[in-house]
Order: sequence, then C-alpha cells, then structure tokens
Amino acid sequence: MIEWIIRRSVANRFLVMMGALFLSIWGTWTIINTPVDALPDLSDVQVIIKTSYPGQAPQIVENQVTYPLTTTMLSVPGAKTVRGFSQFGDSYVYVIFEDGTDLYWARSRVLEYLNQVQGKLPAGVSSEIGPDATGVGWIFEYA
Repeated sequence: MIEWIIRRSVANRFLVMMGALFLSIWGTWTIINTPVDALPDLSDVQVIIKTSYPGQAPQIVENQVTYPLTTTMLSVPGAKTVRGFSQFGDSYVYVIFEDGTDLYWARSRVLEYLNQVQGKLPAGVSSEIGPDATGVGWIFEYA
C-alpha cells in the first residue's frame, strides 16, 4: 500500500506539488484569520431586563410585569429564547439571541420593544437593562 502511494506520487509530481501548495496557502490563511483568545467567550448574546415593582407579591409581579415583558420580547428580531423570573418586587427577563448577533444591536432592539411595552405596565414600575457584560467579562473582573 505504501509502495503504491509512493509510486503514484512520483508519477504525478505536478499534482503532489499543487496539493502541497494548496495546503500551505490554506494553512497560512487559517493561521492569519483564526482568532486566538486566552479565554474565548462562548456565552450566548443576552440582554437582561430588571424591572422593579416595589412592595408587590411575586404573583402580581408575574401577571402585571413579567408576562407582558416576556410576550413582547418574544417578537424581538433574532431572539432565540426569552425567560422571565418574578420575585418580591422584582422581575427579571432574559432575552437570548441567535449566535452571531451583535450585542449592541440586540440591546438597541430590546430598548425599542421595552419602550413599546412601557405603557402597558402599571404605574410605579421602573425598568432597566443590565450591563453590556458577558460571563467571561465577569471572570476577567474577578481574576
């Protein structure tokens, strides 16, 4: 088998040289264009909405704040998953986007839809978007 490969390679020198040249060019291109990170960011692009409704029970926060926010955020372009959590006086909505979505584009879309739904929320409710940090960013912060 090895002898056959050697004979075929010697007989087809041009094809072997072209293959080696192709692999060299492809390898060089790959080295130049592959990003190298000490800790690559593998987390999803997500935007967190924290809404405060002081003094309210979790069920009221769920019905009057979390549900309207969650259903509105489902229609944000590029949103893959929307999760809502309610606590005493607080609502957290996580909007997770498709891979490759720009974080700042996602934040601006969420702000647009948040402004649309703000009129449907009860008086005294204040919403804010979480920081534009990823999980890896927090690792760098504390490392």
